[in-house]
Amino acid sequence: MSNPLITVIIPIYNVERYLKRCLESVICQDYQNLEIILVDDGATDASGQIADDYAEKDKRIKVIHQKNGGLSNARNNGLKAMQGQYVTFIDSDDYVAKDYVSYMYSLLKQTDFKAQLAVCSLVNVYGDSGRKLDCGDGTEKVLSGKQCIEMMCYHDLVDTCAYAKLGSRELYDGFEFPEGKLFEDIGSTYQLFLKAKEVSCGFKGKYYYIIRPNSIVTSTFNEGKLDLLEMTDKMANDVLAFYPDLADAVERRQVYARFSTLNQTLHSSNMKLIRQKLIRYIKDHHQVLSNAKAPRRDKVAYQILRLGFPIYRLAWLQYEKHKGK
Repeated sequence: MSNPLITVIIPIYNVERYLKRCLESVICQDYQNLEIILVDDGATDASGQIADDYAEKDKRIKVIHQKNGGLSNARNNGLKAMQGQYVTFIDSDDYVAKDYVSYMYSLLKQTDFKAQLAVCSLVNVYGDSGRKLDCGDGTEKVLSGKQCIEMMCYHDLVDTCAYAKLGSRELYDGFEFPEGKLFEDIGSTYQLFLKAKEVSCGFKGKYYYIIRPNSIVTSTFNEGKLDLLEMTDKMANDVLAFYPDLADAVERRQVYARFSTLNQTLHSSNMKLIRQKLIRYIKDHHQVLSNAKAPRRDKVAYQILRLGFPIYRLAWLQYEKHKGK
């Protein structure tokens, strides 16, 4: 197989400030046989026009303009339109290394294409300071889908994100991102790992993930943030149906989801009942944090929470203040 067509799907919504940087990083890929699908999800700024301008300059680019349906809907419509033998996703406020596509394709090639999915690592780029943190460790290895799920549940190199992955068209057959939900990645990526017998992993930072103060992950609390709990619990139930022996791993991820949601409430008022439920869940399931595979940050967070919520809140806000500097 020599240089098959690879589809790059980029959902777009009100990112005029970042979009050109993203698109420049894609059209300059050293792997040139690309189909680049830009899904304008009803943007109200200049994003749609920027997409059209780039399509005029580069015939590999196809633009879909649609009414706003959300990130999952935009990704799903991109999948329906794709013609490539492989597909990867990029978010429109992020950007990628010049060899983003070719590196992951080479990972698949190294397995003689027995692996249907390749993954690379993120480079976190903190929006305020511009500081970059490579989330990989530089290793390359072929793992089973089950191993990837376990590592994902422990935040061990394998990420839940839809991007920073290259999968075969067959792997994505019948696959859909859950529409109308936030944190859709945790509720969907595991399905690829359940389906893939082998995953070729290169833990080198090729995807530049921009952490912005007003992103879904970092913005203040709203009811939609509770989707993280629903998506994580769905993942847990589905994984346990296949791999009951991963009970500790998925439970750890469920505890993490409660910590993450709790942290989202720290800047908001009238959250007492929600916080009580989250803290009760963490305390009822804290034993899973004694597992040697559980990240140290979980264990530290739980010990601080035991001192009381006011102390926990103060500690987290101090950490948040200095993170990324």
